[in-house]
Amino acid sequence: MAKLSKARKAAVAKLDATKQYALGDAMSLVREINTAKFDASVDVHVRMGLDPRKPDQALRGTVTLPHGTGKTKRVLAFVTPDKEEEAIAAGADFVGLDDLVAKVTGGWTDFDVVVAMPQTMAKVGRLGRVLGPRGLMPNPKTGTVTMDVAQAITDVKGGKIAFRLDKFGIVHSSIGRVGFTPEQLTENANELLGTLNRLKPASAKGIYMKSVTVASTMSPGIKVDPKTIA
Repeated sequence: MAKLSKARKAAVAKLDATKQYALGDAMSLVREINTAKFDASVDVHVRMGLDPRKPDQALRGTVTLPHGTGKTKRVLAFVTPDKEEEAIAAGADFVGLDDLVAKVTGGWTDFDVVVAMPQTMAKVGRLGRVLGPRGLMPNPKTGTVTMDVAQAITDVKGGKIAFRLDKFGIVHSSIGRVGFTPEQLTENANELLGTLNRLKPASAKGIYMKSVTVASTMSPGIKVDPKTIA
């Protein structure tokens, strides 16, 4: 077993692993116990009382975080030639169709979000093997397959993120960076968790949010008391 560094030991010492923290306190603590030398991502992990194998419980959606994620998303836009200038003006980093389809087919994935017009999906659909496993496949449910690609690009650049229930029944999402204030992190987390509550499937039984944990890239997980979620 690898030895813990002094910084990691000090971080672990500040954390009571048996305790569930109020959401605001957890956001203060995650900054205190972060040991990364960079502005690490702060992530929320929510274990849901859902069965991802059931289509009516395959939770997915989008949320616009009030303070963004602290990371500028690189957007790839698959558009028809008449919409290229519009997509570029909205802030897309990569714009096109056939040339980009060929590039992605070759394994290129140097982008964070993909948006596409419905007319391009016949070609984009062939990229499922590359985009699917990385969670990058555009989807009408997350607003990334749309005629209004300019608005979709603007939303992503403005802090809109997509989330989905993974095969283990957990939703993972970045809600900011350790450089954010605890208040900013709390507001972002509440926006995500509130959205999950609003999207509760009618078929969900028992406890909906089984556990909520917050952690930075380099910190131990902090358990959050669900009763403190706004």
